[in-house]
Amino acid sequence: MARPDKAAAVAELADQFRSSNAAVLTEYRGLTVAQLKTLRRSLGENAQYAVVKNTLTKIAANEAGITSLDDQFTGPTAVAFITGDPVTSAKGLRDFAKENPNLIIKGGVLDGKALSADEIKQLADLESREVLLSKLAGAFKGKQSQAASLFQALPSKFVRTAEALRVKLAEQGGAE
Repeated sequence: MARPDKAAAVAELADQFRSSNAAVLTEYRGLTVAQLKTLRRSLGENAQYAVVKNTLTKIAANEAGITSLDDQFTGPTAVAFITGDPVTSAKGLRDFAKENPNLIIKGGVLDGKALSADEIKQLADLESREVLLSKLAGAFKGKQSQAASLFQALPSKFVRTAEALRVKLAEQGGAE
């Protein structure tokens, strides 16, 4: 029979899996408490990094409908629950892992889809949501400018053509 504290821990972890946009599993063996504190800060304010018990977390993930991570719950495991922009937190994990090789990114899940460690690193290489949106807005603005120039060119070309025709007709009328 499950103890009430373990059942509460599983329920809390399952809620975190359900409410998160993404979750990244890491192995933290060999990191100091100070390094873990630095890692938590580097993830940003929209992520929570928690050291977890593998069995309870596996049960919680299964309750939340995530079964693709079952084989990754081995060794000392911590989970970064990401509620905001996953790119920012992935960058924080990647950068911290570069400086601290003891942090190993095992894998994760993004919007219900399983991600490998390499896919998380590719996610970290993306630009942030704000940068991508501003590039998209710039592209739209550029296309609008091109369209405005095109629409403006048609009437002005018509006016130049009509003026050239008027001059030609005036020259022909004066030559007769």
